[in-house]
Amino acid sequence: MTTQEKIDADLKDAMRSRDVERLSVLRMVKSALTNAAIDKHRSVGGLADADAAAVIRKQVKQRQDSIQSFESGGRPELAAKERKEIEYLSEYLPKPLTEGELAELVKESIAQAGATSKAQLGPVMKIAAEKAAGRVDGKTLSQAVQKALI
Repeated sequence: MTTQEKIDADLKDAMRSRDVERLSVLRMVKSALTNAAIDKHRSVGGLADADAAAVIRKQVKQRQDSIQSFESGGRPELAAKERKEIEYLSEYLPKPLTEGELAELVKESIAQAGATSKAQLGPVMKIAAEKAAGRVDGKTLSQAVQKALI
């Protein structure tokens, strides 16, 4: 079952159970996935799981930014709502890498690129990003690679 099929099935379940919060989040993510498919394929076809995960990660990032804004603006109830939405969205993301797995991935990427200094950060990041397949955000990956290249 693809990510989009799972979201569709969960959307129907949320409708049946009248789970308004979950239903709202699933409708938003389904819309974002449909828009991404149209942008990519010029049709309403499905997206590959990797592309779907990228769209969902973007949705999570938007909510994290909103949380910061709401907290700095003194709106903790809206920040709590955004956190709940992140929980719902996280169910559809691949399991994140552990610290050990990340360190091993970075080590392999450096060896594969033959990098010896920070000047070769780009090629290492390209390899590492492909191996990570969306299981770690770019900022964390970049920091780990930079730390290893010192």
